[in-house]
Amino acid sequence: MNTVIRKRLVGLIIAFLICLISFSAPFQCFARFPDELRIFSGQDKDLQLSMPVIGQISVKNPGILSVNGSSQPTFQANLKEPIRIHTSETGQTEMMVKLGKIPLKSVKVKVLPDLKVIPGGQTIGVKLKSAGVLVVGHHLVAINEENKVSPGEEAKVQVGDLILSIDGKKLQDVNQMSEMVSKAGENGKPLDLEIKRNKDIVHIQLSPAYDKNDKAYRLGLYIRDSAAGVGTLTFYAPDQHVYGALGHVITDMDTQTPIEVGSGEIVHSNVTSISKSQNGEPGEKRAILREKVIGNIEKNTPFGIFGRMPAAPEQGLAKEAIPVAFSEEVKEGPAEIYTVVGGQKVEKFSIEITHVSKQDYPATKGMIIKITDPKLLEKTGGIVQGMSGSPIVQNGKMIGAVTHVFVNDPSSGYGCFIEWMLKDAGVLEDENAQELKAS
Repeated sequence: MNTVIRKRLVGLIIAFLICLISFSAPFQCFARFPDELRIFSGQDKDLQLSMPVIGQISVKNPGILSVNGSSQPTFQANLKEPIRIHTSETGQTEMMVKLGKIPLKSVKVKVLPDLKVIPGGQTIGVKLKSAGVLVVGHHLVAINEENKVSPGEEAKVQVGDLILSIDGKKLQDVNQMSEMVSKAGENGKPLDLEIKRNKDIVHIQLSPAYDKNDKAYRLGLYIRDSAAGVGTLTFYAPDQHVYGALGHVITDMDTQTPIEVGSGEIVHSNVTSISKSQNGEPGEKRAILREKVIGNIEKNTPFGIFGRMPAAPEQGLAKEAIPVAFSEEVKEGPAEIYTVVGGQKVEKFSIEITHVSKQDYPATKGMIIKITDPKLLEKTGGIVQGMSGSPIVQNGKMIGAVTHVFVNDPSSGYGCFIEWMLKDAGVLEDENAQELKAS
């Protein structure tokens, strides 16, 4: 056998052995063994190495956590059995696994304050006023028989601009703006518009034009100061008296720009009927908004709306708070959503999580879900508008919220991780922001 053939044969054998080892149970467990671990205080966590050997486990600060029931900083353990971690207090520590004196695995452990929330599922009415007046379009003003102009467009006011104040006076609603325009037109003076454009503040001088048809002074702008709709409550945090809902940002229907919150409220809502989803045509919940206000709106973020809620909302399926899961705990497989398909009754429906994305920083579309519950599919055809925000629960823990439907397959859609919603609500520390601040 010549040298070249021998080398190739040895290479093939090595490659085969590597593949064999890679697919073995111990190697797979070792590959999944985390380098970092986040866990809430008072919770347990099992880690599996599945190695048929006796190893040494040491913990830098045994006051923060104990392993396999031992409070000693260093002890022997059978690594074929699960390594059970129990947390006692908040803080950061490190767990080291060794074979003799050889370091095998080091795990940084961060223990956060215990956090539980009450799952929602209630259909809510959303009434939101922007922090100013939003420009949603331009229109022409007939100044005479032959000429039509748009003063706003000529002054470079853009669709999506948020008018914060006029002549130094903060805007509260469109009616206030109408009075200012009329007065400026009669006096022949331009208005000083303070505008928020993306993240910049700009000032524009704008003179109203008299519309001979309407017999009034106009700016040539279509404007809006409010939005309303129906969605689903995701969670209520009883210790902090705050809530989260929708799972996605509220945008203006014409400009598709996020609405900056000036004020707002959420109210009880009663589902009267449902238009079923079909391929290429998402359905919707039809509901009547009730007068009773159950919370205010303080934030509108990519992960929903958030605000204060004095007490737990009525009609909830879950009466007690349940644990929440970090994004890395979410697994592909069965789960449940809570939502309303008639009246105000919250019901539980089965789903399948078909894909989970790894996200180290806040991002939407954290998981793909598929409705599997026959009753829900019969009633709604899948995910419908107004269902966004429906809480997702897996293995007794709150893991996320329904956010979007797949237009071409309404039985499937996206969900976001509850972790990002809790951070926007202010009830969970933003670790990445803390680390950036520290650096």
